[in-house]
Amino acid sequence: MPALPEVATLHRPALSYKLAPAILVCLAAPAFFVLLLPWLGWVLLAAGLVSAFLLERRALQVGGEEPAAFEERRAPGILRDLSLIAAGMLIVSAIPLKAELDNIAMLRFTVALGGAVLVPYLISRFVYRDYAIRFPWRGGGRWSALQWGWLVGVLVLGWLILPFYFITSGVYQNWPVVDTPDLIARLFVGVGAVGIWDELFFICTCFALLRRHFPDVQANVLQAIIFVSFLWELGYRAWGPVLTIPFALLQGYIFMRTRSLAYVVTVHLLFDAVVFAVLVHAHNPGLLDGLFFVPSP
Repeated sequence: MPALPEVATLHRPALSYKLAPAILVCLAAPAFFVLLLPWLGWVLLAAGLVSAFLLERRALQVGGEEPAAFEERRAPGILRDLSLIAAGMLIVSAIPLKAELDNIAMLRFTVALGGAVLVPYLISRFVYRDYAIRFPWRGGGRWSALQWGWLVGVLVLGWLILPFYFITSGVYQNWPVVDTPDLIARLFVGVGAVGIWDELFFICTCFALLRRHFPDVQANVLQAIIFVSFLWELGYRAWGPVLTIPFALLQGYIFMRTRSLAYVVTVHLLFDAVVFAVLVHAHNPGLLDGLFFVPSP
C-alpha cells in the first residue's frame, strides 16, 4: 500500500463535514478541564466520534468517482484521528490536575500524562498502521538567528509578564507552597516535565492529527482549545488565557515552521523556567526580590 501523502499535498478545505466532529471533540476539553463536568466531556466526545463515523461513511457512499471522493479515500480518516485525540483526553481527564508535589501525585501525573501520549502513538502505529504521530526532534536543521533571538525574547517577555500575572492575580496560590529545598526541587522537575509533555501531546499529537484534515490556522485554533483548557485546570486561571491562548497558538505555528520538537520544547522550558522562578519568589518573600520588579506578596 502506498504511503499517505504529506500534509501539504492533501485536500484540506476550511469547510467540510469533518469540521463539526472535530469541534465537538475539541470542546470536550473545556468540559473536562474548565467546567469540570466529566459527563459533558464524555457526551461531546461520543457525539464527535459518532458524527465523524456517520458523516465519513456518507461522504464515501455519495462520492462516486469524482476526484474529491478519490482524494477522500486516500486521505486519513477523520474518525480514526479524532479517536486518538479522544483517547488521550480521556486518559488525562481521569486524574485531577491540581498541582501537587507528593510522591503519589507525581506518580499519578507520570502515569496519566505518559499514557495520554503513549496510547495514541501505539494505536496509530500498531493498530492503524500509520505514522500519524511523530516526534521530529531535529526538524528543519540548524536554528536560525531569528530562532535564537526568539529564545531570548521568551525569557524577556516571561520576566516582564509572569511576575505581574502570578502575583497580582493571586494564581500562584494554585501551586503548593515550596519553602524547602526538597519541594523546590520537586517543583522544578514537575514544571519542566509537564512543559515537555505539553509539546508531545498538544503539538506532536493533537495538532499533527488535526493538520491532516484542516488548514494550518484552523488546526492550530482547534489544538489551542485543548491546550488552554488543560492549562486552566493546571492553575493558569484568572486572566491566564490572555497569556496561554497566544502561547498555544505560537507553539503550533513555530512547530509548523521549524518542524522541530527540540525547538518548541526549548521555548517551552525557557518559559517554564521563569514560571518556576516566579513561583519560588511568590512563596518565599524576600528570597528573589532582587530578580523581579514585582515584590513577593
